[in-house]
Amino acid sequence: MTEGDEKLDQDVRILSAMAAEMDDYLDSDVLFWEMGKAGMPKLTLGGYLMRQQRLLALYDSLTPEQQAEVDEAVARFNLALAERIVRSEEKAQRELDARLRQWGEYLKDVDRGQASSKSNYSTAVEARAMIDALTSFLSLAPYQLDDRFVQHSALLDSRLRPRWKSGEFIWPEELAAAYPERTYWWLYGAPRERDPNAS
Repeated sequence: MTEGDEKLDQDVRILSAMAAEMDDYLDSDVLFWEMGKAGMPKLTLGGYLMRQQRLLALYDSLTPEQQAEVDEAVARFNLALAERIVRSEEKAQRELDARLRQWGEYLKDVDRGQASSKSNYSTAVEARAMIDALTSFLSLAPYQLDDRFVQHSALLDSRLRPRWKSGEFIWPEELAAAYPERTYWWLYGAPRERDPNAS
């Protein structure tokens, strides 16, 4: 099994586990929810939506068993949302605000020359992918996307672009079809390292 296949399999398992706890998560006031299963990331709407988006985009490359698991998770998620529209919107907005701050702090580290390794970027950029997923989610009726989030995201992108060095897709190649370079340029390359001699 390749690294990409392992990542897809892991995404399917995480998506399913997150969907199973979505009711309780949305009913709580917790933003970063500890999952009941060992080795799982914390449950957030952004974490769920990022995985759902790419798994649906890559649906045809999944095994029939994985497709069935994704279908079940998506149905469970949609049912949880249907009964909690206001809570879902509020939680998505809270997380979008938190992810924008997280991504902004990372970009400050880039500016200061404290975030140089490509492997560090491939992990840090998950926050940017979640920003995209949450923005897309809040853009759909009946939800409302506040313009300030869109403006903040655009401002952060404008800070990254002058330091950007285009290159290869930074996640496993099997995920690339879910992230066309024209839209997801920030997944194709890495920030240039800061010149230590620059003032």
